[in-house]
Amino acid sequence: MSSALRRFWTAPAIRAALVQAVCFPLTLALVFALARAGLAPGYPAAALIQGVLAAALTWRIRLAAWWWPIQFLFPVLVLCAQWVELSPWLYLGCFLFMLVLYWSTFRTQVPYYPSGPRVWEEVEKLLPPDRPARVIDIGSGLGGLALHLARQRPDCAVTGIELAPLPWFISRLRAVTARGHVKFIRGDYEHLNFAHYDVVFAYLSPAAMSRLWIKASQEMRSGAILLSYEFNIAEKAPSLTILPKGRGPALHVWHF
Repeated sequence: MSSALRRFWTAPAIRAALVQAVCFPLTLALVFALARAGLAPGYPAAALIQGVLAAALTWRIRLAAWWWPIQFLFPVLVLCAQWVELSPWLYLGCFLFMLVLYWSTFRTQVPYYPSGPRVWEEVEKLLPPDRPARVIDIGSGLGGLALHLARQRPDCAVTGIELAPLPWFISRLRAVTARGHVKFIRGDYEHLNFAHYDVVFAYLSPAAMSRLWIKASQEMRSGAILLSYEFNIAEKAPSLTILPKGRGPALHVWHF
């Protein structure tokens, strides 16, 4: 099995969906047994049975704790959705919107995390003052950081890479009128070579930090810096931690 396929099947969202699928025939068997015993549970009771079984199995296979209530509530909410009787087109529209916004979050475990001007200014201060730099924002979202750096440092070549189609498309539109050297590409940062960049900025999630460090330690050149907003790397203490002005998470810096 290829590494990509293995990562797909081991993604928490896929495992959670498989748990629901496995528990469904068990729920039917239990409901049938109760009916033969004269108890005849209705749909709400069956949904609760499915939820309890799914939550228990989720705990057993050691998915993260936040999956337990999700698994318990999922069949109950499906039943409630049937009672509301909303148009199927509404569900389809919501699904398509979430798809283009989050795309493969179920696999990468990196949702959309927008950064803000406070951290953009701190990143700008870390750029080499006396020479151009090649900067990459991995998971660039709507492009705020990349566009800010391109405006403030037009001598630098700034790139944003984003996997989700909708944020990438919006950032491309914003780049049309942007000053400086900025571009946005759609793709997975794991396919990049970090050796091509002087500064790598990441605002990912705790689940992605170990893989990010492995890639950075193998590819980044001497003198380059890795920046992570909010999320630290367990395997390596940062060279520097910066607290942006005002409230907000820390910016962690690793020098190579």
